[in-house]
Amino acid sequence: MCAPVQASSPSGVSPSVFKDSLDILTALVTRCATQEGVQATPLPRLHLIRYSQPSAPLHVLHEPALCLIVQGAKKVLLGNQLFHYDAAHCLIVSASLPVVGEILQGSPGEPYLCLRLDLDRDLLRELLAAAGACPAPGAAPSAGLTLQAVTPNLLDAFTRLVGLLDHPEEISVLAPLFEREVLYRALQGGAATPMHQVIAGTGKALQITQVMNRLKDTFTAPYRLEALTQEVHMSRTALHQHFKTMTGLTPLQYHKQLRLQEARRLMQGQTHTAEAAGHAVGYESASQFSREYRRLFGASPRQDAAQQATSP
Repeated sequence: MCAPVQASSPSGVSPSVFKDSLDILTALVTRCATQEGVQATPLPRLHLIRYSQPSAPLHVLHEPALCLIVQGAKKVLLGNQLFHYDAAHCLIVSASLPVVGEILQGSPGEPYLCLRLDLDRDLLRELLAAAGACPAPGAAPSAGLTLQAVTPNLLDAFTRLVGLLDHPEEISVLAPLFEREVLYRALQGGAATPMHQVIAGTGKALQITQVMNRLKDTFTAPYRLEALTQEVHMSRTALHQHFKTMTGLTPLQYHKQLRLQEARRLMQGQTHTAEAAGHAVGYESASQFSREYRRLFGASPRQDAAQQATSP
């Protein structure tokens, strides 16, 4: 049973002030986001996302990012938690997470519009140190996906950053300053804990991040829980507890989703058959691959590949 999570609306903010700030940013993104889907920009780490209709559920490995919807709405499934968010909330992803995203609102007249700012670990480390925001020693990891109320200050900072797309000659000088301001405004809204988790310099968050990196680097190899516990010097119980808090999944579930998402990508690129894709990601049994693939994606590998081939 999925547990829905809703962020609170912006508090202590005049609705008219919030709407004015949002309208300015929405008009700017509408003009700049000219392509359907995810659009890279000349600004480092900033992507524009536009969809003119609701989407089917999309499985992705989401890297650390700050995501701000300016028009429309979306839901994101992480493990058994379901997050709904819109322009009143921003999404902070503080770890590499296999999630399922689905756009709920979008039309040709009012497309879904979103900003994704990939988080720069070095910049975050510098900013957090300057702000004096230090986590408690040995603090347990927090959820790797959180929602935070958006403020006019954050909208204004994003407006200055996106506005540089109209002035490319200023990007090299001003983009680092405006990106820093965006992250600072997010910190003011209470994002210190998830952003500390992105840099994961100490404590349990660092240990879980090491496990996640090991699983990403070796997902085609057999799953070995004992090797993971020895590498980070944690008991099985502690590893499972902290890993699930941070990712919504057990280490084994995380390992399987990495395999299956990569197999799906290989088939979508039409470079691999279902059998070849399963073998490429480490499955020795075709029946086990098909069974676990159907459990995650709702169709057999062949059926899903055929559906994807005919989808727009």
